[in-house]
Amino acid sequence: MKIKWTFIVGTLFMTAVAILETSCDKPRSYSTNRDDYNHLFDMEYVPTDSASCQGWYTDHGAWMGFTFPHSRKGLEMSASNELPDGSKTDSPKGFIGPYSLLYRYWWASSAANLLDEVIVDSTNYSPGLATLFAHQGNVEIKQELYFINKSTVLIKMDATKIRSWHVTGHQWAKSVYFTKNGNELIVSNETEEQLILTFTPETTLALKDNNYVATSQNKSHWFYMTLSMLNTANDRRVVTKENLTILSNPTKYIKCHDLRWDKYIDKSLRKDMPHDYNRIAVKSMVTLISNWRSMRGGLHHDGIVPSHAVGYFVGLWAWDSWRFSAALAGIAPKLAKDNIRAMFDYQQDNGMIIDCIYVDADENNFRDSKPPLCSWAVNAIFEANKDTAFVKEMYPQLLKYYHWWYRDRDHNHNRMCEYGSTDGSKEAAAWESGMDNAIRFDDAEMIQNGDDAYSYNQESVDLNAYLALENKLLRKFAYITGDSFEEPDRSQEIADYFFDKNKTFFFDKRISEENTDNTHSIPIEGCEAYTPLWTGIATQEQVASMLPILQDTTKFSTYIPFPTVAADNPKFRRDGYWRGPIWLDQCYFAVHGLRNYGYEDLANSYTHQIFDRLEGISRQTPIHENYDTHTGHTLEAPHFSWSAAHLLMLYWELGTKKPKYKI
Repeated sequence: MKIKWTFIVGTLFMTAVAILETSCDKPRSYSTNRDDYNHLFDMEYVPTDSASCQGWYTDHGAWMGFTFPHSRKGLEMSASNELPDGSKTDSPKGFIGPYSLLYRYWWASSAANLLDEVIVDSTNYSPGLATLFAHQGNVEIKQELYFINKSTVLIKMDATKIRSWHVTGHQWAKSVYFTKNGNELIVSNETEEQLILTFTPETTLALKDNNYVATSQNKSHWFYMTLSMLNTANDRRVVTKENLTILSNPTKYIKCHDLRWDKYIDKSLRKDMPHDYNRIAVKSMVTLISNWRSMRGGLHHDGIVPSHAVGYFVGLWAWDSWRFSAALAGIAPKLAKDNIRAMFDYQQDNGMIIDCIYVDADENNFRDSKPPLCSWAVNAIFEANKDTAFVKEMYPQLLKYYHWWYRDRDHNHNRMCEYGSTDGSKEAAAWESGMDNAIRFDDAEMIQNGDDAYSYNQESVDLNAYLALENKLLRKFAYITGDSFEEPDRSQEIADYFFDKNKTFFFDKRISEENTDNTHSIPIEGCEAYTPLWTGIATQEQVASMLPILQDTTKFSTYIPFPTVAADNPKFRRDGYWRGPIWLDQCYFAVHGLRNYGYEDLANSYTHQIFDRLEGISRQTPIHENYDTHTGHTLEAPHFSWSAAHLLMLYWELGTKKPKYKI
């Protein structure tokens, strides 16, 4: 049977990309665009600064990050206008760090610092490369830092004239201690982590005053070293061997690194977009790769954290993960798949996918799940790569999760589900919706469905629209795998059930305490109404009738369009988390939804508003968790993955027609 398909992420992009090659032994002809995207983020920050750090340069799933020392150019551009005294011995002359992204701990102000009197002139964070420009007298010095793998960075120093090199540590943390093993320096502290600094054979390494000094002997204008952070001391033997191999042919590993990033850039960009929009796309991709963390402890697969810049985001969240995988499906497919697997590693016997997981599995949250977008993510991977093996791997688990919703979150068994929790708490039920403090839940109460199964007394339109999409995709996957899927498609029933013809809008419904078969709409105009448009279950007539509300500048057509609740709601707050601000996933749902129903010009116009008005989005400001809908000013967490993911989707779909697929 052929089914008309009207939903896919990143239409033009996803159908064009192939699997990302990870081998460095098979070079391909990709254009190098890195120089077009210099100064993506301002990373000039030292640990003594009073302002909190806004992020780190990190890559390849590493659990360490680096920043830059203050430069003359950076301070000239700052509000203080004070030039640094480059001759001060306490001013770092190398990359700042490393910083432990798990323990939120600075190992040193700079673990690889130039000992000589050097002045730092400028710094640059471009895709996959941190560069520091300095000088000593008339000698120009360039330092570059490359992440070679999840444990190790390669630091390259280059001077315009032949000179000897003197490298040392700068302001080590008080708790560290050193062990020397030939040309390898082992730095330990009270945690299980260790640093390994490895130098080339022609370098002399000496310990002095609870520090080290590495001096080059061949007076080459190049100086190479590796710096590794080990999760445990048990990793040392493998890393030691790897580092000697890297240092024996560093240019090979730099070429491999550059090729990987050329591919990331090439896979992210369209050829027909203006430079500022390309910069937003590259910045979004870099944000996602920067938030990649490798498997460790209770994380049994690599995954992507919401933001590496915020201390409590050291785990993986369910619906966050689905978004990241959908965005990376054609850019880094292995990471996209592992990111999904990491959450399903903790699927419960009853099918539930838990809210979030951590390196320390004792911190995992089993109290609630998250909105079901996982089949959407798996489908994005399939559409990008035609990976039927992954569909076959995931289908039984996806089906089990789909059935869990109807078993544990459908109080009156009418096939309309509610958000809820395993412990009966409203707090966890709000978390399960993903919209923690949404106005629509202010008056909701908890009702029990069974053992460890509770619901709000409120059927949610977004949840059931997501489930309608899951239904369509599971049917598609069953066709691919040769399995059977017996659940009927109830998309039209769901759309009609939640649509209020009098108010011409989609609303949640309250379950009556006296008669659970009796429901009534909760007339709060919120972003949950975008979901039936995004999933394509609304009728053309329903969308047309709600268009005046969506285009009303006092409600949803604000300076940055599509806030989380209508701007004229008395409870609207510009800084109210889910009670007013812009969340870019919801913007994407609304814009893609309009595109689904033929309103391409309107969808394009709103995309331009988002790209042109968000604070610093094409400059050096990090991509944030949410934004002020009336000004575009940044609000919560910087370097936020799901904002980046949906900016990529908006970019890929700008100017396209409604996608249509058949299976």
